[in-house]
Amino acid sequence: MKTGYLIDMDGVIYRENRLISGAADFVHQLLATGTPFLFLTNNSAPTPEDLAVRLKHLGVPGLAAKHFYTSAMNTAEFLTENDPECTVFVIGEGGLLTALHERKIANDAIRPHYVVVGEGAATMERLAKAHECIERGARLLATNPDNWCPVSSEKTRPGAGATAAFLEASSGRRAYYLGKPNGYMFHRACKKLADLALGTPENIVMIGDTMETDIRGAVEAGLHSYLVLSGSTQLENIGDYVYQPTRILQSVADLVEEIKTGKACDRLNSPAFGINGLHSTKSGNRHQTDIFAFHKPRPRPAMTK
Repeated sequence: MKTGYLIDMDGVIYRENRLISGAADFVHQLLATGTPFLFLTNNSAPTPEDLAVRLKHLGVPGLAAKHFYTSAMNTAEFLTENDPECTVFVIGEGGLLTALHERKIANDAIRPHYVVVGEGAATMERLAKAHECIERGARLLATNPDNWCPVSSEKTRPGAGATAAFLEASSGRRAYYLGKPNGYMFHRACKKLADLALGTPENIVMIGDTMETDIRGAVEAGLHSYLVLSGSTQLENIGDYVYQPTRILQSVADLVEEIKTGKACDRLNSPAFGINGLHSTKSGNRHQTDIFAFHKPRPRPAMTK
């Protein structure tokens, strides 16, 4: 059976409102060859329908809601499976609210079982209310651990992890983070991919641009992982990580001919295109420590608790 693909979106298919070169051809070949695939995003704000429309406007037609799986959908499934009678107080946008509504999870601003945090503007009023709910016993749940998300090569935005961290600090309670790299996200995504393929693919590959979420999650789920350099990860930083991608690509354009012909390209294997001394020349900076964040003029890497 053909290889199935789980594909990150931001930094892999598009950046901001611009399609990454070769992405349209890549998706076209997936559709044309009947290759099973599922877009996997930590962004909880859009619905699958929103994402299909967005890609259509960017020049990628032919996609349906079934081709997308978001952290909002993952959160709703997690709650339904683990606490089906629960209620929630939500800080988030349409995609999260829709996913919870479709699972018949009721909103509760008085005594909810969970405070659920996703992407979107968080007013001080709603943060204060969420804090109050947590003090009354609500458990804190975040759709994903991203403290920040890339928007363009020069711009980022706060993520759900940053909002959850605010509430962790104010309440003294620790959040549980769903989304990538959480194994539950990958487990459910693989199941959905199997449903699309009408059978479990022989191989499943995660394609992403972020080491902390896409690649780490794939490694921990026992999947192959392809890192693309069209997003947030720079080639010179890959050697800092204990875990490594199966292959490193400039972009998904490198896979177009491979998917079309079924013949694997032989120049894209890790580590890092076979560059001599990549691992030995790095100083081994540690990720996700306060000292590292103070000295590096960029936001700290995405939280992966």
